[in-house]
Amino acid sequence: MNTTHPLLNLAVLAELLERLDANPHGVDAAQYRTVSQRLAQELTATEANGAVHALLQTHPAAAAVYENLHYAQAGLCRSPLAAGLAAEEAAREAIANAMRDLA
Repeated sequence: MNTTHPLLNLAVLAELLERLDANPHGVDAAQYRTVSQRLAQELTATEANGAVHALLQTHPAAAAVYENLHYAQAGLCRSPLAAGLAAEEAAREAIANAMRDLA
């Protein structure tokens, strides 16, 4: 009988990925890929509930894996809308300025 809390593996992998993500120079690419893939498997096998979303709020690297898994259905569903909107407005302004400079 497995008595492990359903989110324990997910939390451990999310924390490990955060640590690997914070130290890219000391991490082997295969190790990073293995942890990311294992995290993706856990995310796929775990129902997305409030506890999972709370975990993703505190672990940005895990949230990025979650977004990649659900991109086809929800796009960048965890990315802040305000940041995306600000980036789009800045891009439009830069394009407009470049067009004026060419004229």
